[in-house]
Amino acid sequence: MNRINQKLNEDKKLLSIYFTAGYPNLNDTLTIIENLEKSSVDMIEIGLPFSDPLADGPTIQASSTEALKNGMTTEVLFKQLKDVRKTVSIPLILMGYFNPMLQYGVEAFCKKCQEIGIDGLIIPDLPVDVYNEQYKSTFEKYGLINVFLITPQTSKERIKFIDSISNGFIYMVSSASVTGSSKGFGDTQTNYFKRIADMQLNNPQIVGFGINNNDTFTQATTYAKGAIIGSAFIKHLSNNGVNKIENFISSVRK
Repeated sequence: MNRINQKLNEDKKLLSIYFTAGYPNLNDTLTIIENLEKSSVDMIEIGLPFSDPLADGPTIQASSTEALKNGMTTEVLFKQLKDVRKTVSIPLILMGYFNPMLQYGVEAFCKKCQEIGIDGLIIPDLPVDVYNEQYKSTFEKYGLINVFLITPQTSKERIKFIDSISNGFIYMVSSASVTGSSKGFGDTQTNYFKRIADMQLNNPQIVGFGINNNDTFTQATTYAKGAIIGSAFIKHLSNNGVNKIENFISSVRK
């Protein structure tokens, strides 16, 4: 069974952390992953930096720009992760845009992910229909779960279609805005979380965008299986480096 599915079967609310590979420094990637696991994070999303990140807010955009300046590339990331499974056992997901994967070769990219122990991919700009028609069989061949995003504006029909071709979790974007822009959740977002929960989808939902502390983590996981923190964690890295990760995670978990 895929490590993501194993984790989703655990009787707990899950905390997933996103960070940008190659930030703050090029060779911090493995240290951050190992320190996150030691801090009892459930899953990790490793961001492959891209020059035109459409869905990312200013914090993640800035980290991507810096990581690219530092020399991060797809090939460098794969080299950094080649022995990651010697020390890390929790699910690892690569999150990035489709163009670098196309440039690398989709099948070659998926094969490399399988070799190093990546469990899934999140590709915000890969249309669901295109994935289903052209790439689903390749992802499944290499044991990769592809995670799709839904927003408050996603139609019920679309959500059901996404659910029907998913085999892990659904990334529930808390709002239609970019990452890092929310200051907490109001009634509109809470009602959205409840509406999706009431659909009783086959795949559990994990909420992203706007989770930055214990309060928002608790709010987000009232109706969902888990939550993802990205921008707030990157800000923590910017201010503290890679050595005080446990402090950040414990403040979220309490």
